[in-house]
Amino acid sequence: MNTKTPLPAAFVLTGAFWVICRNSLYLTQLAERGLTILVLTPGSYRQQVEEARRNKLSPISHIAGVAYVEGSLDKEASFNPSVIAALQNWRTLYQIIGTFAVGETLVEPTGLIADALGIRSPGLRATRVCRSKYLQRFYLNAFSPDSVMVPPEQRSRIDLTALAYPLIMKPATRHSSSGVLSIETPQQAHRALADYPAHETLLLEQKIVGQEYSVETLSQQGEVIFASATHKVTTDSHANTFVELAHTVPNQDQNSALLLEATQQVLNTLSFKDGIAHTEWRVDHNGRPWLMEIASRTPGDGILPLYNLAYGQPLEPAILRIMLGEQVSLPAPGRVARQVYLEHSPGILVDVQLDWPGAEIAWLNDNDPWPTLSAGNRDDAPTLRAVFVHKQRGERLEPLRSSEDRAVVFFIDARNVAELDQLEKNVRAKITLHVKGQHD
Repeated sequence: MNTKTPLPAAFVLTGAFWVICRNSLYLTQLAERGLTILVLTPGSYRQQVEEARRNKLSPISHIAGVAYVEGSLDKEASFNPSVIAALQNWRTLYQIIGTFAVGETLVEPTGLIADALGIRSPGLRATRVCRSKYLQRFYLNAFSPDSVMVPPEQRSRIDLTALAYPLIMKPATRHSSSGVLSIETPQQAHRALADYPAHETLLLEQKIVGQEYSVETLSQQGEVIFASATHKVTTDSHANTFVELAHTVPNQDQNSALLLEATQQVLNTLSFKDGIAHTEWRVDHNGRPWLMEIASRTPGDGILPLYNLAYGQPLEPAILRIMLGEQVSLPAPGRVARQVYLEHSPGILVDVQLDWPGAEIAWLNDNDPWPTLSAGNRDDAPTLRAVFVHKQRGERLEPLRSSEDRAVVFFIDARNVAELDQLEKNVRAKITLHVKGQHD
């Protein structure tokens, strides 16, 4: 007779700890199911994690165990050994029935542990390719701009004068637009190459000019059960960087259908199985969609809260149901929602002020869960839902070179895009950033 005590059922969330904090609905949903919540996060977040877990009133208190792993985003597969070592220990203590990469950092090792444990994931091909920009160009060549891969040992030998300009230079394994530059001349390319760490693999690729979008899809057992396009605005309209400044959900222009069709083809090529995919595209003046990149994890920034505002219910519970093998359905959108990041002058942040009746600014630390944005009714008037500040008073604001440099964001929704555009103008006029410049 088998008298061995059954192991407690557990679910593993992975990624940068601040991303897990931001999306705290995963924690509350798993806790309501009575599952043990385990977290894998880089060791650089240890102090932040321990401070957050001391707050017993926070959703972070639902986390039963944390494993700190070591690696670097700019070094391929460097987190894998630490992650596998942590799971070797955990699987002797728990029955791990699900896992999900909340952020980009640990997507690849999350796919490995899911495959080894026989639990649901996008699949080994999808998680490996989605984590590497050069593998995306290799596997998904039919959807991609022309590109040249530059391994570290070939950097000094590449003939920069033979390339077509303008081009995009990007590191192969980073995220959040870090290190992505628009290059106009061979001389500029030569100077830019010298600024990347010597060990990084780079991509030099054709610059696609056109409107940028993302497509969020939910797949279950290889079938897309939900798909929606998001309209984007980035800094490349006036700078040589690609920091995202605005998202609108759902996109309502004429490109949505072709974007959804192209995304389906990409997912088929990757044999994408279970989970969410975030695919980024540009559509050129000829109406052709070009794949910028694809990620097999939750979309970043405030795209998830936007889905709650537009569709009337959050995506996080649906994602967890997919990863646990349960039936999923989502409604049609009832409103149009947008988040807007404000640009700023470099300097010391003194204050942020809002002149909007009934609305207040939320100043957020990295280990604070984002406040819940409650969805309105379909016929509500255009509404400002929230204003968040991601920096602290006295903190230096840097030029916008990556997503981490942004400071202030607001969320709005309306019945249609025309109303949304007017509301955005009105809100922008009522937010003031007080920044002390270097020479003040």
